[in-house]
Amino acid sequence: MAENRVSILLVYTGGTIGMVENPSTGVLEPFDFNYLKDNVPELRRLGCDISIVEFNPPLDSSAITPEEWVRLASIIEENYQLYDGFVILHGTDTMAYTASALSFVFEGLDKPIVFTGSQLPVGKLRTDGKENLITAIEIAAARDDRGRPRVPEVSLFFENYLMRGNRTSKISADQFSAFESFNYPHLAYAGIDIRYHERSISRSEGIPLAVNKTFDPHVAILKLFPGITREVVEAILGIPTLKGVVLETFGSGNAPMTPWFLEALREAVARDIVIVNVTQCVTGYVEMQRYETGLLLQEIGLISGRDCTTESALTKLMYLLGRGYSTEEVKRQMGLSLRGELTLEPSDEGGGREPLIYRH
Repeated sequence: MAENRVSILLVYTGGTIGMVENPSTGVLEPFDFNYLKDNVPELRRLGCDISIVEFNPPLDSSAITPEEWVRLASIIEENYQLYDGFVILHGTDTMAYTASALSFVFEGLDKPIVFTGSQLPVGKLRTDGKENLITAIEIAAARDDRGRPRVPEVSLFFENYLMRGNRTSKISADQFSAFESFNYPHLAYAGIDIRYHERSISRSEGIPLAVNKTFDPHVAILKLFPGITREVVEAILGIPTLKGVVLETFGSGNAPMTPWFLEALREAVARDIVIVNVTQCVTGYVEMQRYETGLLLQEIGLISGRDCTTESALTKLMYLLGRGYSTEEVKRQMGLSLRGELTLEPSDEGGGREPLIYRH
């Protein structure tokens, strides 16, 4: 590697961005990333050294499991001292889950880990893949006036916006603007120039790096809906190996107050199942003390997920359970912001929370 040049490790896990269309069948197939610079010659002009690691075979993001999160984390851990930044190419369907999971793995992170992908393959004329890839690498390589990485956290770049990884959700299956961070400001905007929003970027200065790669998959998501039956709720909460549940409630954390539903929750909590209350709304937060129903859920023993995403709440549960903590410790840490995944307190100004969406 050239002296004083920033070095970036590009990790291709799979996904549309690394696909080409077979001219005979029309089927999308992964291409050999040894030829990446031929497909995206602009990479030569970035002024940094780029190395590539591939999952073999590449995985469709719908096939990603916690085992792949561990594999990806291990690649970064093994190469952490060799590179200045990391760019992860990942399929869009589960990218928000993987970005959230990796954010919890790396405590004391002081180098950029940038996720990106595309809605169209790089080989397509109208692809969004080239811009996403080039900008993600440029962000991973960026340094401030003091020589520090501009964004030393796990982030996700897509269609002009850089977002905190554990604050993102996929919002569109067919638009280039496929991701959004509804409850936290964007970290950067890539227009003619890349504008970094320093106040929104987290730094772990003085915290030693720790890598914790164990996830416990014995969790579930229970989304409430009008007319949900007792059989459905009890079937999920009654899973013998279940340890944690993300309960997607209505509005600011409300749920039906029918006796059988409350009793099912009480029985689950009594069995040391950690239940985290998150809202189904794309913006806003759970405030369990606002209404009587929320207070009752709190009294039963549910934990407020505040304004974290379902993806973040689920992967955080898997991470904490994987560390072997007691039920009480998992509950305690679910209420903390470990990697900026939730906002601890609403603003006191004006009697409510300040809007967190950053628009340009």
